[in-house]
Amino acid sequence: MQKTALLALLILLNLSSCTVIPGQHMNPFSDQSSIKLPVQENNAATLKKLNIQTIDANLIVKLENDLNNRSLGNDNVANNYFEYRIGSVPVKGMPAQESANQYLVGARDILIITVWEHPELTNPFGNAAATIGGTSAVSGTGSIAGNNSGGAVGTIGGTGGNVVGEDGTFFYPYVGIVKAAGKTVEDIRTELTEKLSQYIERVQLDVRVNSYRSQRVYVVGEVNQPGIQTLKDIPLTVLEAINNAGGINSQTADLRNITLARDGKTYSINLLALYEGGDITQNVLLKQGDVLNVADNQFNKIFVFGENTVGGTGAGRSRSVIMNKGRMTLTEGLSEAGGFDQTTADASRIFVFRGRLNKPEIFHLDAKSPDALLLAEHFPLEPHDILYVDRAEGIRWNQIIAQIQPTVTLLNVFNGTLNPKPLSNPR
Repeated sequence: MQKTALLALLILLNLSSCTVIPGQHMNPFSDQSSIKLPVQENNAATLKKLNIQTIDANLIVKLENDLNNRSLGNDNVANNYFEYRIGSVPVKGMPAQESANQYLVGARDILIITVWEHPELTNPFGNAAATIGGTSAVSGTGSIAGNNSGGAVGTIGGTGGNVVGEDGTFFYPYVGIVKAAGKTVEDIRTELTEKLSQYIERVQLDVRVNSYRSQRVYVVGEVNQPGIQTLKDIPLTVLEAINNAGGINSQTADLRNITLARDGKTYSINLLALYEGGDITQNVLLKQGDVLNVADNQFNKIFVFGENTVGGTGAGRSRSVIMNKGRMTLTEGLSEAGGFDQTTADASRIFVFRGRLNKPEIFHLDAKSPDALLLAEHFPLEPHDILYVDRAEGIRWNQIIAQIQPTVTLLNVFNGTLNPKPLSNPR
């Protein structure tokens, strides 16, 4: 009776082992996915099972012949952050490159106008103009300095000047309303010289911008000091703006996907292509109203499940791994996840699930022989790839035995009529 009950129990557990043992397992004989997935075919979505592609030498050659699988390929998925993560499609290519022209004065800028030998006209609405001994030189900060020679009139302090109004104009004695917005300081100097020459012989004057306040750009995202930057007479490029913001946060920034919002359009800038590929077209000149956003690298993750060791912190625990600079091979991904557990993993059954909506794919690597990892080293991963290391079949059987062992032990204590066996005399 006892043997019959035990045999029935073993048969039942063996037949239902797939439900007794928890966790995920791939069908060892399948060459297709067990579920149907949406696939784009002929510009329409259709449901179909995916073929499981073997990672072998032929596949590696095919992947390496496609330049978009390379790190700086134009259509590499890691370079298309918005299309795959947010759904926004940035404008292809860079905005039209503008030449580094002279600074154009705008509303709220403050001008310093100096008229030599006419202190009453020098900076009339700012701080007082002055001369020392009839002559002085103007220092870089607007204070009076230098030897007294040449008849120049200097201004005291650096905060005064003619403020350009919101309408782009300012008032100047003997000249009246002067249109300044959209003009260079040379243009303004020429106009003032011509109009003052009607009242003053041999007019000598200088115009410079004392405070740049009209043109701003915004640097946000994964930089150390996000904020507003002012455009000045020296043109501002993307690299300079990022450096002015304290540089990027190397732990969280995604150099591949820096976005530039301009005139209602979004452009994608790949600084990695500039740093490593020498593509200077990525270093765009910024202009008024630009918003430069350094995206985070949270999109550049892969996910590892199954019998990985997770760096020794426990087998079978899932984790996510950030792809440095948006690139990583299958070998690197397995290594970052701690490798597969040599006691529980089936190295011949390593899978990569790629879930892109328009082209989902499944890949299989047989790494029972360690030299297969050379193939894995040439297999590039993509953001949001899923790595799965399957469990060895023998491990499942051992887990079944471990589960029924307490029952077997209990049955050994009782006889067929469930009467306790007499205990032997300890003497």
